[in-house]
Amino acid sequence: MTVESLTNLTIEEARSAVAAGRTTATALAVAHYDRIEVEDKAINSYLALSRERALVQAEKIDAMAQRGEELPPLAGVPVGIKDVLAMRGAPATAGSLILKGYRPPYDATTVDRLEAAGAVLLGKLNCDEFAMGSSNENSAYGPVRNPRAMDRVPGGSSGGSAAAVSADLCVASLGTDTGGSIRQPAAFCGVVGVLPTYGRVSRYGLIAFASSLDRVGPFTKNVKDAATMLEVLAGKDAMDATSSDRPAGGYVDALEKPVEGLRIGVPEEYFGEGLDPEIRAAVEKALDGLKAAGCTIKKVSLPHTKYAVPTYYVIATAEASSNLSRFDGVRFGLRTAEAKSLSDLFRKTRDAGFGPEVKRRILLGTYALSAGYYDAYYKKAQQVRTLLTRDFLAAFNEVDAIVAPVTPTPAFKLGEKTDDPIKMYLEDIYSVAASLAGICGMSVPCGETSAALPIGVQVLGRHFDEATMLRVAKAIEAAQG
Repeated sequence: MTVESLTNLTIEEARSAVAAGRTTATALAVAHYDRIEVEDKAINSYLALSRERALVQAEKIDAMAQRGEELPPLAGVPVGIKDVLAMRGAPATAGSLILKGYRPPYDATTVDRLEAAGAVLLGKLNCDEFAMGSSNENSAYGPVRNPRAMDRVPGGSSGGSAAAVSADLCVASLGTDTGGSIRQPAAFCGVVGVLPTYGRVSRYGLIAFASSLDRVGPFTKNVKDAATMLEVLAGKDAMDATSSDRPAGGYVDALEKPVEGLRIGVPEEYFGEGLDPEIRAAVEKALDGLKAAGCTIKKVSLPHTKYAVPTYYVIATAEASSNLSRFDGVRFGLRTAEAKSLSDLFRKTRDAGFGPEVKRRILLGTYALSAGYYDAYYKKAQQVRTLLTRDFLAAFNEVDAIVAPVTPTPAFKLGEKTDDPIKMYLEDIYSVAASLAGICGMSVPCGETSAALPIGVQVLGRHFDEATMLRVAKAIEAAQG
């Protein structure tokens, strides 16, 4: 098999090829590294490669295959890891200068579970600094370019994770989603991205941005691969007190069930002013496909949607202010050499280590939590969060899943919105409400614009009902042909 044929495989195809002896896990890893060396110079999706660890794992899988043993679900599958997740021996910078040189001595639970399932971990993927951004232009190590249109952003914050899958630089990847950071890049790069229910996948080993919102999820080339990845990742973790002990799994089998009879909600608030006409048409076409498959399409209302963006940017920044206080130049990462006192060390290290967007969010969050403003901002935002959650609970009393746009526009040009934070924040208008409510969601490709830019459709499901969400996504995918 050629490098090209080895790097455009799905999870199922890669595992089957290794099991049948048509290729080896080592050949798959080497082919991906060869492609990264050529293609990633322009894309900039990888920040570090873990070649030695990857080849040791590949050799283990090849030995199992040669002995005729039953292979695990991700045997030999090359996977990339977003650089906000701890991976033993590899850098974990979170896209920031303040963590330059930091190498965690342990694996995140999600990383550990992938490797236990046979995945070959290629390296760490670029992202917006501390996962704060919607374009992957906030990384201290340079922006990521969208492989589908090199003058465009890949989305953020998991831009490197989406771009790497889109460009065949890995078969699947891990990203994180706090307010849309898996779903939006998936839509922009034309791949599948899954936001699991809060508590469904362990956050142990994740460098925190906003602890009540952060979630880890996969990027893949199709819906079945996403179900396979989620089956490996999901489940209770004793190392994460917020992980749920609700039963997990059965996601791949659920894809075989027909969607006939399912009720699909269409939120009127997601189809208003500002939605690109080509995206609207693509989402409506996806809904027509579901109707043809036997689904009932029903309008629903999520009346507090208009408050979602300001609510998110109060809660997320407040939690970021708290979480990022640990980066002070004392324990790990960057330390300025010019400090004359301890307070001077803190101030100068944080000033040199954090980028403009992270500083902006720390300031916003610190203000929202300060004496005299806590009740007016943070407490009020938490109350509105409850109203947003109730909107979804009421809607899910009437429907089995909700289908909506992921983004108001297709991928925009690099530099187009960097000078206007408000415009950038409004990129999250269709994604943050689900994040605040803790429900599951995903982005599935559903066509292209006239300029050949990918369009994604968003499928939202009840808490811990990833199985139904994936069934609907599979039906949308099937209708695309």
